[in-house]
Formats: sequence, C-alpha cells, structure tokens
Amino acid sequence: MIRELRTLVAVAREGTFAAAGQAVGLTQAAVSAQMQRLEAELGFALFDRAGRSAHLNAKGRQVLAQAQDLLQRYGNLGRAPADPAAPALLSVGAITSVQRMLMPRALARFHREHPACRSRIVPGLSMDLVNQVDAGDIDMAAIIRPPFSLHSDLRWTTLAREPFRLIAPRAMPDGDWRELLAQRPFIRYDRSSFGGRQVDRFLRDLHFAPRELCEVDDLETLVALVGQGLGVALVPQTAALRSWPTGVRAVGLGPHTFHRDIGLLCRAAPALEAQVRAMSAVLAATARRLYGRNAPPAGLDKRTAA
Repeated sequence: MIRELRTLVAVAREGTFAAAGQAVGLTQAAVSAQMQRLEAELGFALFDRAGRSAHLNAKGRQVLAQAQDLLQRYGNLGRAPADPAAPALLSVGAITSVQRMLMPRALARFHREHPACRSRIVPGLSMDLVNQVDAGDIDMAAIIRPPFSLHSDLRWTTLAREPFRLIAPRAMPDGDWRELLAQRPFIRYDRSSFGGRQVDRFLRDLHFAPRELCEVDDLETLVALVGQGLGVALVPQTAALRSWPTGVRAVGLGPHTFHRDIGLLCRAAPALEAQVRAMSAVLAATARRLYGRNAPPAGLDKRTAA
C-alpha cells in the first residue's frame, strides 16, 4: 500500500491523475488503477470525481494527512529518533502561482529571521487548501480569495489584487476587448478554479457567449496557447506576468476590470500562533515588494471573506 499512498500524495499535490502520473513515472491509467485499489482496500471513495481535476473529499483529506505521516515514519525507519525538543512544524499551503513567485522569496527571508523554525509547503488548488485549513490539516494557505463566506474562526489577509486582462496573440489585429472577445476563439480559464469562476461570472453578467475553443486549468499553459495564436483569454495579471511573453499582448477592460485577490487563510493552533503571525508578516512584506501598488497596505486582516 506504500506505493499507492505515495501516488495519492502526488495526486493531491499535482491536482490531476495525468500530472501525478508524470511526477511519479506512471501513466494516467496506472494512477487511476492505483487509486481504485486504494479505495477498495479502504472501503470508501477518496475523490469527488468531476471534470479533469482530482478533488479529495473529506475522507480523502483525512487519509492524505495520515498517509503523509505514515510515509514520513516509513522513510525514518532505522534512523535515530527525532529530538523531542525540536521546533514545531509550520505547514503552509500554496497555489501554483504563489509557489513560483512569492513563496521562495518569503521562505528565504522567514528562515533567515527564524532559523529555529521548520516549514512544510503543501501544494494544491484553492478549494482543497481551504478545506485543509478548515480541517486543521495545515496551519495556513496562500490562495485565491474564495467566492463564499468562511467560518468565523478563519482569518483572511489580502496580499495582492491581480487585475484581469484580455490577452490576444500579438499578431492579431488590434481591436476593442469586446470585439476581440466576440469575434475570436476563446480559451477559458478552468471553471472549477476560483479565478475561473470569476471569469464565468464576468461573462454571464455582461451577457457574453464567446466561441469557446478549450478550457485550461494552468495559467502558464493558457498564456502559451494564446501566444501560439489559438485565440484570446481572460487571465489575471500575476506577479510573474508583469511583462507578457513576446507573442502576447494585453488589452485592458476599462471600467469593467475585475480582480483576483491573493491572500492568506489561517486558523492557527495556539502552539503555532507566533510562527503563523511571523510567516504572515513576511508574506505580506514580500507581496508588497512584488506587487507594488497592487498590494494592499499592511493590516488588512479579516475574520471572513465575502
């Protein structure tokens, strides 16, 4: 079962069976077969199967936490026992765009300022990470702001506001964003993500029904497809996209501009309160340097998110 548990961790980390297979050297069919065997052994389903993404259900998240602990113990077989006085481990969830730009800079500063602390970065989609913070499986998460109200014991801090732009191939003739959206093939930001839901709501509110070509859950892939000339897309301008690739140009939405908020969701155990506050402060300071005027001032700390 160790092999299946390792694959389960990969699926949770990568978000799809196909991506998990690439990470662990298996085909998508082999990953699916392993997950089916694991579910049969346990006697219950681990995933809410809908679309291409693999979303862990409540039982699945519980098994994932136990699997990570079991695999760590398995890897430590034969080693000297850990020092009981070792510092507590701070578990931080992060979506892909935060991992690539914000998290490396913030972690480097955090561990320079707090050398006795340990941290563990847990990758995942925003919805999965919300559930893990809510369940106490991780201490905090850097995610897209959820489009629904959160429990009153969860704390939200906005780090940055990323404006959405219409992007088009640079070789495509100039035009108003409405014309481009109405006349050109549309590459959709995956509707199962929080950002994709914002795009869907924007299109419905303005009564746009673009000619949809494909749906993609990875922003880098989406931007690359536009650069290849396949069509246009609505995407947030992240810190990594302050300058667009050579083959892509961005068109502003004017007064219809909407934003994707990136922030921290926390519910710290008392033993980790100091570490969570320290990490929150470092992430906020790092975001201000990365995003400039698109980062809110320090201290925007709220108990719920609308």
